[in-house]
Amino acid sequence: MSIYVNGSESEIAPGTTVSGLLDALDAPTRGVAVAVDTEVVPRGEWESFAIPDDSRVEVLIAVQGG
Repeated sequence: MSIYVNGSESEIAPGTTVSGLLDALDAPTRGVAVAVDTEVVPRGEWESFAIPDDSRVEVLIAVQGG
C-alpha cells in the first residue's frame, strides 16, 4: 500500500495502524499528534485505526525550545 507521510510517499503493509506506523518511524511516544486525510486521530484510537491506502498522514512532534 502507498501512503504519504508528511508529504513523502511511503509503502506500508495493508492493515498498518497509526501506532504501527509511528513505531516504524521511531517517533517518540509523547508529544505527538497524527492526522489522516486532515482528520486528527485521537491517541486512544491509534492501536485500532488502520490507515487506508493512498492516505495523506501528517505526524506532528512537539519540540521544546526558546
